[in-house]
Amino acid sequence: MRIDVITIFPEYLAPLGVSLIGKAADRGLLEVRTHDLRSWTHDVHRTVDDTPYGGGPGMVMKPEPWGEALDAVIADVAPESPELLPTLVVPTPSGRPFTQAKAAQLAESPWLIFACGRYEGIDRRVIDAAVERMPVEELSIGDYVLAGGEVAVLVMVEAIGRLLPGVLGNAESVRDDSFAAGAMESLLEGPAYTKPAEWRGRAVPEILTSGNHGAIARWRRDQAFARTAAHRPELLARLDPAALDKKDRIALAALGWHIEGDRLVPDRAAEDKAPDGRAPDDFADQPPA
Repeated sequence: MRIDVITIFPEYLAPLGVSLIGKAADRGLLEVRTHDLRSWTHDVHRTVDDTPYGGGPGMVMKPEPWGEALDAVIADVAPESPELLPTLVVPTPSGRPFTQAKAAQLAESPWLIFACGRYEGIDRRVIDAAVERMPVEELSIGDYVLAGGEVAVLVMVEAIGRLLPGVLGNAESVRDDSFAAGAMESLLEGPAYTKPAEWRGRAVPEILTSGNHGAIARWRRDQAFARTAAHRPELLARLDPAALDKKDRIALAALGWHIEGDRLVPDRAAEDKAPDGRAPDDFADQPPA
């Protein structure tokens, strides 16, 4: 995979050269290129922003340097090979939620370009023009506002990059991730333990040392249900009851959830009080997973 990042702070992307992503780049599994947007300015001050039309506070990133930057980055795509065009990813709080499913989808792309906005964002005409040339994804990593898109790019590149073949030491580890497609979709991963078996008077759950792999798998799934009910109960409501087996239903019933028609719903007691002590209203505004 090739990843290009356009930003006014290339040094901000230095963490992409370390840890899993850096090792993957060293091994040729992906290529990361950063570009300074100011390279495509033509005034002595290297200006990339201006005041907004219509008035109001803040500044808006100018379309000229962005247009030239995108032209230059995709210049090596042959006109007769439109299938080789990259996907442009624009981190923005007004975008669709960036999820594990979206990370998996983007991991299938051979080439991604990230456009790091700043100030009040990028002139909208840049995005509208890009849509006519290549796939564009406007994505948000959460319901909050950052100073710029660089932090979001670090988050998204790591989430996407770890899904590329060969990046993780054990490819099977992504199967049990929180939100992973399949059995863990709409669930949070449960707790993990390692040696020693006892630490400061706290023992590892006995089931994990039993050698009974079937029972361990069941315990881990029940723990996933419990953690999801405690921290993100709105996710449980998205589970497909038809995909739940008898033991799943018993575990969920113990947590105060039951099947009503084609939906999983909380019992009255679970609605009145979430398992971690918070009231249901505390979850009302949480972003989708």
